[in-house]
Amino acid sequence: MRWEGNRESSNVEDARDGGGGGGFGFGGRSIGIGTIVIALIGGAIFGVNPLTILGLLTGGGGPAPTQQGPVHAPPADDRGAKFVSVVLANTEDVWTQVFQAGGATYHAPKLVLFRGATQTGCGAGQAAMGPFYCPADQKVYIDLSFYDTLRNRLGAPGEFAQAYVIAHEVGHHVQDELGITRKVDGMRSRLSEAQANQLSVRVELQADCYAGIWAHHSQQSKNWLDPGDIESAMNAAAKIGDDALQKSSGRAVVPESFTHGTSAQRQRWFNTGYQQGSVKACDTFAAGNV
Repeated sequence: MRWEGNRESSNVEDARDGGGGGGFGFGGRSIGIGTIVIALIGGAIFGVNPLTILGLLTGGGGPAPTQQGPVHAPPADDRGAKFVSVVLANTEDVWTQVFQAGGATYHAPKLVLFRGATQTGCGAGQAAMGPFYCPADQKVYIDLSFYDTLRNRLGAPGEFAQAYVIAHEVGHHVQDELGITRKVDGMRSRLSEAQANQLSVRVELQADCYAGIWAHHSQQSKNWLDPGDIESAMNAAAKIGDDALQKSSGRAVVPESFTHGTSAQRQRWFNTGYQQGSVKACDTFAAGNV
């Protein structure tokens, strides 16, 4: 991925100076690609069912971090922050154009770099949860150490795999902009646990599809992808499928517990967005079979 030298976003906030303390829990509900990572790691290390950990993370509360680092622009010589800034800037360009074509205005999210733990509009965020989007403050949060986990523990190397992670979280912001998040939240209280899980899968697969839309338009406008880049994103999607994570943690695959979708589903919906580049093609809620 030939990203260097491209525009950097001014919407990146660096809060890494004074990492948060506090507890393990996460108060409030956020939407993200990485909630599953701690379930995988916790299950492997502590012998706890990853599904139990997932339930705690997505629904439970916990003590908030005791401190929050100052917020400012990241250092100019920080390559990791620069990469994130370039990718975020391009999502801004793509989604601004897509929204304008539909007669709407896109309001770009902020992206917060943090280390360890941080306060968010959704409660206390933990690095072990991976990147996430908080609808309450319309910000994407990422501890860049997640990329080490993605590469070394989950087996998904490559810069475009990292870009896919950001694009997925921005996809959740697009859902928020379109009013989808609000509608889904309104439905959850009327559903059983199994039905709520199925709804969550459709939310996550749509964010994957929106990441594919970004990749489609981004490549059309910039031609900055190298051979194998799309494959690296597809590999990342596969490695974080619910079935793949349950298998890798030594547990039985339990489809009723899925909240993000299988590896095949995540790959298919990312590819749908990439091939078609259309928001209409990403209506996972209308799809009879995701």
